[in-house]
Amino acid sequence: MESLIEELVDSVGEHCEKVDISIIRMKFKDILKSYIVKPNNFTNGDSDIAQKTNIFISGKRLEGLSELTLNGYELELKIFGKNIDKPVGDITTNDIRIYLGQFTKLKTSSMSKKLSIIKSFLGWLTSEEIITRDASIKIKSPKKEKRLRKALTIDELEMIREACVSSRERALIEVLYATGCRLSEIQKMSKEDIDYVGMTTTVIGKEDKERTVYFSFKALYHLKKYLMQRLDNDPALFVSERKPNERLSCRGIEREVKVIAKRSDIKKNVYVHIFRHTFATLLLNNGAPLALVQKLLGHENPATTQIYAQLSDEKVKQSYKQYLVQ
Repeated sequence: MESLIEELVDSVGEHCEKVDISIIRMKFKDILKSYIVKPNNFTNGDSDIAQKTNIFISGKRLEGLSELTLNGYELELKIFGKNIDKPVGDITTNDIRIYLGQFTKLKTSSMSKKLSIIKSFLGWLTSEEIITRDASIKIKSPKKEKRLRKALTIDELEMIREACVSSRERALIEVLYATGCRLSEIQKMSKEDIDYVGMTTTVIGKEDKERTVYFSFKALYHLKKYLMQRLDNDPALFVSERKPNERLSCRGIEREVKVIAKRSDIKKNVYVHIFRHTFATLLLNNGAPLALVQKLLGHENPATTQIYAQLSDEKVKQSYKQYLVQ
């Protein structure tokens, strides 16, 4: 406040030589004491989104969000910051709508993700009283596409298995399918984590939540076969083929699955997460309770698991044959 008054007094003094500066100073104090005045550190058009993003990411890291999630937030907000050239506190609802409106070719799910991150960012800054209002609060999320998540059929799963040419490839496919784990969970697994007697391991899932996952006899058989052939000392469960045989990255695992899928000649788009879909779909199709599948997948919300409970075309066909009186 004092610095503002001095600036005003100096400005008046420059243009009015015959005024009493002490009286002007007192007048300014009387007028401004009824107002809350904060300094604006930005000139018109300056953006502080990068600075506020750092604060947001630091806060979310302390709340226990995974680095994978935080990296996604950071990347999305970096794109947002390049498009919005103004301080966060000055962002309007229309700014956000115009920004999102340029992504005309994005799927609804991708658009929802972008909006969700912006909402999380602005909502958090508002709750922390870093900004005074959340400009995204009036924007509703797009309606989700009602599509059945694609899973591999049993025949397609066998084709993938047959397409494996090394013990590492086969072990990777079996572990992906048998555990129903996410990509990041598989990537972080280490050899010492595996309980061969109990046929289990513990993984850290989303929001740093721990859960137990299980191995089939087939998965453990191929995993042991692969590990017995390894000559390296890396603790990772899956390592690169070339020396120095380091832990496979998430990108490396994705690349391995794509290579195997291409070799199998399956027409369906095969990616790492499809094995998790297959795991859930086949469990439910074989009569597993929804609550059990929810626990195995590590879903917080039963509605997320419910997506897999929608009857597949194959299940409908089987039920038709079972119940129709000929």
